[in-house]
Amino acid sequence: MTINIPTPQMPWRPTVVDKLENAMIILAAFGCATASVKFTGLNGKLGFFVSLFFSLLILNFGFHYLKRGNAAAKDSLLQVFTVMAIVITVIPIVSIVATVVSKGYKGLHLGLLSKDMALASVNDPIVNGGLLHALVGTILMVGGALLISFPIGVLTALYLTEIRGSLTRPIRFLVQAMSGVPSIVAGLFILSSLIYPVTKELSGLMGSFALTILMIPTIARTSEEMLLLIPNELREAGVALGGTQWRTVSGVVIPAARSGLVTAIILGIARIIGETAPLLLVSGGGDSLNLNPTHGAMGSLPYYIWKAFLTGGTPEAFARAWAGMLVLLSFIFILFGLARYLSGRKVG
Repeated sequence: MTINIPTPQMPWRPTVVDKLENAMIILAAFGCATASVKFTGLNGKLGFFVSLFFSLLILNFGFHYLKRGNAAAKDSLLQVFTVMAIVITVIPIVSIVATVVSKGYKGLHLGLLSKDMALASVNDPIVNGGLLHALVGTILMVGGALLISFPIGVLTALYLTEIRGSLTRPIRFLVQAMSGVPSIVAGLFILSSLIYPVTKELSGLMGSFALTILMIPTIARTSEEMLLLIPNELREAGVALGGTQWRTVSGVVIPAARSGLVTAIILGIARIIGETAPLLLVSGGGDSLNLNPTHGAMGSLPYYIWKAFLTGGTPEAFARAWAGMLVLLSFIFILFGLARYLSGRKVG
């Protein structure tokens, strides 16, 4: 005897008819927007967008009201507002990426990642010099900030989620307050507290200290959220087996939150990798390759871009700046892509 298994129904998915109706409404809205721009005072891209929004709102509401009633019409209003919000969000992102790519590729050449600017200026031909010193400087300063920030941020998150002592509320408030500190304040703090009274020298290490101030809140808050996702049953099981709290945290909680902590690291790096203001004050921004973060000025990608725009006035200088932005933006996209991938994995 053959048993026919019914196909699962998904009534929330739009049918072919629904898709055709939505396509007709969109085409009609574009037609109304075009006519409004042509025959009224609205003009330009902004006028067309405003006219398109209201046309789509009215047509969609009227169609669903006549076909399905008042409830469907109200739902269509929320759909239009949601789609428009998404479009408004995506347009600046697409515009920024397209602009950086279209202008940055002109500054790309074979020696871009293998030469520094020690023997070249920003106004020299593109093939002279590169951004090796800035790339290495960024990696060293961000890496130094990570070595300091990660233990402090994770220990702070562990205190807020596992210990929950009397200082929990003040520490959480302080972490949230530090998240809103302007980046230049971090640079001024390092400049006034370490460089002027102690070292008397600008260096990559001072840049790492300034970036640490900006990185700790991101790692602490992200780590806290990831640790809160760990089920309490795991903690209870560790204690039931005779483990101390520290043993349970180190052997059960942290391994279970490993992917989340990696995500916190990546988000923290992405937070500071493009910071310019503190590095202008404390790193020195050298043009030659410097592998010693404790001595001498050290360049960075943000400083490289800023200097090319400020001191150069030629097409070559602008091409170098846009190429630096393209490299920096590529790093940021890679980091956020990794964070998205790791955060999508199952905890533990």
